[in-house]
Amino acid sequence: MRLVAERCGIDDDLGIKAKNGILKTMARRKKFLEDQSHLIRFVYTPRHASWLNQVEIWFCILSRRALKRASFASMEALKQRLIDFIDYFNAVLAKPFRWTYAGKPLRGA
Repeated sequence: MRLVAERCGIDDDLGIKAKNGILKTMARRKKFLEDQSHLIRFVYTPRHASWLNQVEIWFCILSRRALKRASFASMEALKQRLIDFIDYFNAVLAKPFRWTYAGKPLRGA
């Protein structure tokens, strides 16, 4: 919380955890971290969601094909490599991921 506030240039007193201010409750802390006006904003996603598997697959492809054993002289060089790979992927490799998990339905306890 304090790091986010510092990096966002927020000088307000955050309070004391479980006593007062932004730090008083978990709900207040979450609201502060999700504030869209901050330079740094947390976005909470479900821990177990089928679409996350597909995102992980894409990042695995990116890592293996564009970043593995790579060395970059600058952040700009890294950025350009990522942009070039995304353009290549979209033009040549992009296709829907095939969802193969048949799964078993959840049963009540």
